[in-house]
Amino acid sequence: MKKAFRDLEKLRYKDSGNFFLLAGPCVIENEEMAFPIAEKIKSITDRLEIPFIFKASYKKANRSKLDSFSGIGDKKALEILKEVSKQFDIPVVTDVHTAQEAVMAAEYVDVLQIPAFLCRQTELLIAAGNTGKVVNIKKGQFLSGQSMQYAVEKVKATGNDKVWLTERGNMFGYGDLIVDYRNLPEMQKIDVPVILDITHSLQQPNQSSGVTGGKPELIETIGRAGIAVGVDGIFLETHPNPAMAKSDGANMLRLDLLENLLEHFVALRKTINDF
Repeated sequence: MKKAFRDLEKLRYKDSGNFFLLAGPCVIENEEMAFPIAEKIKSITDRLEIPFIFKASYKKANRSKLDSFSGIGDKKALEILKEVSKQFDIPVVTDVHTAQEAVMAAEYVDVLQIPAFLCRQTELLIAAGNTGKVVNIKKGQFLSGQSMQYAVEKVKATGNDKVWLTERGNMFGYGDLIVDYRNLPEMQKIDVPVILDITHSLQQPNQSSGVTGGKPELIETIGRAGIAVGVDGIFLETHPNPAMAKSDGANMLRLDLLENLLEHFVALRKTINDF
């Protein structure tokens, strides 16, 4: 754990033996919403000694419909993320979609995340690597875990070896995803921290309504399996009222369910560590 996070100074509990957590709302919806969510997650993770990185997208560039909510403005949302990091003394992560965005967002956040659909975009990966920030690459829904070695190589070619990989399921037909847990140890062979995204893995994309569906009732099932396999980190999106969320509400975890979920994960992790 220490090697993987040596450059994230604000990350606490690195030696706790727990998985690390990337969590927060899908997107910055307004000026107020991020702070109470970050405060709640931080209080839970402090008690459970879980290393915590706050996640929120500053913009949503990949939406099914033209009129879907995409953000409140790039700089405005990035400033909110920066203030969350400062106020709660925690690292923050956000998605970037172009080489120019990588350079811009690096001024505000600690970790740059490459969306799954863009995980083979060479220019984007190199630009993210050149920032010197940690780069979390989400595995494409169309790729195997083993093939992600080439994405990692692109970032490392810049001299930046701070790379993570995130599993978020593979396409199963046109409108569903399935997690192949063989991908987790395969990606760990690449010698990078491996994260399991337990909310996006339950998406049901490409719905005729133009709004992505999901199966949030299986979040704990997906997460327990990941902990049992030995995943390094857990990624999840959470919101006080997912039904009112402006993006990905159908697969997000309700915030008041988070504490109990993480308690279960910590207990299972301890059992696995002691096995």
